[in-house]
This record gives sequence, C-alpha cells and structure tokens, in this order.
Amino acid sequence: MTNKAILITGTGIIIGAIAGYLYYHFVGCSSGTCAITSKPLNSTLYGSLMGGLVFNMFVKENKK
Repeated sequence: MTNKAILITGTGIIIGAIAGYLYYHFVGCSSGTCAITSKPLNSTLYGSLMGGLVFNMFVKENKK
C-alpha cells in the first residue's frame, strides 16, 4: 500500500469511528439488547470498520 492509500483508509477509519460513536450517543439502544449499539465501544469499532472499508474503495491500485 502506498502512503496515499494508507492516508485515505486511515481517514475513513477515523471518520467512521466518530460516526459510530455519534450514532450510539444520539440513537443508541434503549433496551440494551442490541448487539452493536448497546455499548459505545462496539458502535465505535463497527463504525471504524465500515468507514475504513468504504474509504478503501476509493484507493486506486497501480497496474503493472
């Protein structure tokens, strides 16, 4: 991976983590039985995973 690819994917991870925590904070799960949104750690990790995957789609690979 190039430095640009790492930067783009890292940005996606950070934005996803923030979005995941904000989703927990504002929407969350009132009953506590939701697998992802019942705890802030789960929500943040899931958001960072999704953000990294989505932003990684925009990385162009070098053709050899």
